[in-house]
Amino acid sequence: MFKKIITLSLIISMTSLSGFAEDFGNKVNEKEYPSADAVLPNPESKADFVIEGGVEKNIDMTLDKCIELALGNNPQINAAFHDILASDARIKQVWSNYFPQLSWQTGYTKIRQLQLSDALGQNLTFNYYILGQVTLQQMLYDFGVTQNQATIKRLDYEAYKTTLAATINDVIYQTKDAYYNLLYAFENKKVSEDTVNKFEMFYNQAKAFYEIGMNPKVDVTIAEVNLSNAKLQLIQADNAVNLAVARLNNIMGVPFIDSYNVQERLKYQPVDVTFNQSIEIAREARPELKLAELKVESANQTLKLVKKSYFPKLSVEGQYQRGGRSWNSNYGYNIGGYLNFPTINGMLIKNEIKEARYLYDKELANAKNTQNQIYLEIQNSFLKLEEKKNQMPVALLNVKQSKENYELSYGRYRVGEASPTELKDAQINYQQAQLSYYNALYQYNSAKAELEKSIGKNLALSSSDIIELGE
Repeated sequence: MFKKIITLSLIISMTSLSGFAEDFGNKVNEKEYPSADAVLPNPESKADFVIEGGVEKNIDMTLDKCIELALGNNPQINAAFHDILASDARIKQVWSNYFPQLSWQTGYTKIRQLQLSDALGQNLTFNYYILGQVTLQQMLYDFGVTQNQATIKRLDYEAYKTTLAATINDVIYQTKDAYYNLLYAFENKKVSEDTVNKFEMFYNQAKAFYEIGMNPKVDVTIAEVNLSNAKLQLIQADNAVNLAVARLNNIMGVPFIDSYNVQERLKYQPVDVTFNQSIEIAREARPELKLAELKVESANQTLKLVKKSYFPKLSVEGQYQRGGRSWNSNYGYNIGGYLNFPTINGMLIKNEIKEARYLYDKELANAKNTQNQIYLEIQNSFLKLEEKKNQMPVALLNVKQSKENYELSYGRYRVGEASPTELKDAQINYQQAQLSYYNALYQYNSAKAELEKSIGKNLALSSSDIIELGE
């Protein structure tokens, strides 16, 4: 009978755990995991976070505004955009082969022909004047060489456009990560300020107990050391905020921007996406996949172009000359059509074709490698996001438990039952739990931004209500 009860209990426990695992990290049980309002410091100054560094503080900054600034000012994006413009000009340069070529020449030549002078037994010198020589040449057809060259340049143009999209994708990720890091630094500073206030209260309490003879002087000394350490941590947290601001401004491309007010806080915003959906999105939206395909096609076009190395070129040319014994004594002209064959080196052309074919096979292999790397990147990002999502309830529960422990220790200390060391340990544990919670929030948001970069598209928020644990 006793064994049956144990077995039944185990079955019930496993069933409960199975149900818990399905929702673990996706929903927050408010009964077990309370809202952050109840366990986190909530100073009055939380609404606006003013970053010093300018004369006026009149800019309200959000993540969308940061991304907008980055897209308009980041030098990497600007450089990639001008690569597109230069590539477009190179396409037109290739098509210029079909435009007529006009040249003009004038000059003077003095000639003494050795053979003629020797045959006649006297020196013969001729003066030849050219008032003007105008030449007009038009290429009619080159058997597809120009078309192949233009196709290669057009593929390069598309590749530069894709590179711009990849650069924008990367800059957006860097901006998001830097912005979340700034919010994380702000939350750390807020926790440090709360810790300073608590240790200052402990110091005053210990000092009052010492003055009435309830506690020894060592309690005051311990409280004073704790307060000094808390102030040191606050200085470090304040500097971390300044460093986070500098990093964000640099990524946005505006390092000398005036101060601004951060209007948002770290939030837990779940998203509805599966791993297979992430792969499908990446196939359509990830720029590097399209870039790999363009490189393969460009190598194919280069192979076709090399095979035409021995093709002739059909063109017409007209020329008019004015000159002669004097600058304007006579004139002449010629007009004709030409089929010009290039100098052919069979061994050279054969090995150029081999090289182009091998490079084409190389680009095929590179495209496959790019696909594999992106698949691995998405897989890592997705699993990382799942891990950080599952850490959120646990981190918040740790804050709840450490706060309860702190409140019990503080109550015991006020009635003389707890030592300063016990109170300090409880406060430090509470502080570390808060920092761990905010770090988990930052890691989750950063992982979400990393997954968005991996698939090349922003993720839609879950249809369920957004859980703002940090509010």
